[in-house]
Amino acid sequence: MNLRINSEFGTLKAVLMHRPGKEIDRLTPYNKEYLLFEDVPYLEALQKEHDTFSNLIKETTGAMVYQLRELLIRVLYDQTILLKLMQDSLKRSGLGYLAEEILGRYSTAECATILTAGLKIHELKRKIPSLNAGELMDSAFAIAPCPNLYFQRDPMALTPGGIIFSSMKMEGRQREADLLRTVFENHPEFKEHVHTLYPIYGHDTPPSIEGGDVIILSHEAVAIGNSERTDEKAIYHAAKALLGEGTVKRVYEVHLPKKRQYMHLDTVFTVLDENLVLAYPDAMNAVLQTSLYTLKEVNGDRVNIKREVLKESLLTVLGREIPHLEVLSTGDGNSDYSQREQWFDGANVFAVGPRRVISYNRNIHTNRALRNLGVEVLEIPSSELSRGLGGPRCMTMPLSRSRV
Repeated sequence: MNLRINSEFGTLKAVLMHRPGKEIDRLTPYNKEYLLFEDVPYLEALQKEHDTFSNLIKETTGAMVYQLRELLIRVLYDQTILLKLMQDSLKRSGLGYLAEEILGRYSTAECATILTAGLKIHELKRKIPSLNAGELMDSAFAIAPCPNLYFQRDPMALTPGGIIFSSMKMEGRQREADLLRTVFENHPEFKEHVHTLYPIYGHDTPPSIEGGDVIILSHEAVAIGNSERTDEKAIYHAAKALLGEGTVKRVYEVHLPKKRQYMHLDTVFTVLDENLVLAYPDAMNAVLQTSLYTLKEVNGDRVNIKREVLKESLLTVLGREIPHLEVLSTGDGNSDYSQREQWFDGANVFAVGPRRVISYNRNIHTNRALRNLGVEVLEIPSSELSRGLGGPRCMTMPLSRSRV
């Protein structure tokens, strides 16, 4: 597995997912905004829907579905790695000095749960009765949970040239990216195949970029959304690394309105086949600027690129990169249906093969329109999964696809 992919729709061979766990039960009506959620899902039902999703992938594609928790536990048997992650996770509460004592009192599997689901002071006191937590209340988090972790698309992105490890915009999600990077750089199945494009070596506080903003357009082009979660400086550095690596010849910076419904580029459109795109029309019309990065010269280790602001629509750009382009609008073009289904990520379907997608069952008008175009639509239940405001693409990180 070389951890590079050259399309959004090649037949899926391997994918990374995370089954929601105790971190979801940490959400309350009072802390959900702090934890970057807009609702409080019912965990048991959420898990059943997620299991249906992962089982559907296995049954219909034969792809290998890796679960993050299993990979994480394998890596955490290295006590040096576990200690560093635990120390880093405790920094915000000022309890980093407790890391070694925690490792001595909790098993590796329990530590994996702590790193994803968090740890409260009163829970820690059960293991360490003499704990002096200072001014922290018993209900406070020693380590905050990661309820967004089931959206595996955001913490990293695979491209034709290598891996972009995300620098998450919101501090509360940065540990997700740290966990994934630790797994891929240390797990025996993956570590020899990691070619890191971002962050640049030596950048301790890199500008923010998130995986949901990275879309492969063609063999030679990648689009990256300049969104409320991805910064221009990060796009520049990622483009420079991609172009310098040599596989990709063009990187487009797509300027999105800084609005919740356009959080990432993959909420605007997804590529379903070599000539088919599913798009949210309001968002496509709202994109007012696109920039193009190309390679200027390579002189030894020094890479120079140039940036050109394009005076043309995103649709024109897509048409140039995708010959004979056909664009299908969410909600089958009906404005009311489109807005309603976009709230539940109608454009954010997951392609498991050419013209073969997994979509939420609630987006009936979009799914019907896809089928009318000959797309095979595999539906999953979505009453709880959709509460996180992310679609099937958001929940999956493809690790291997057939080359197209």
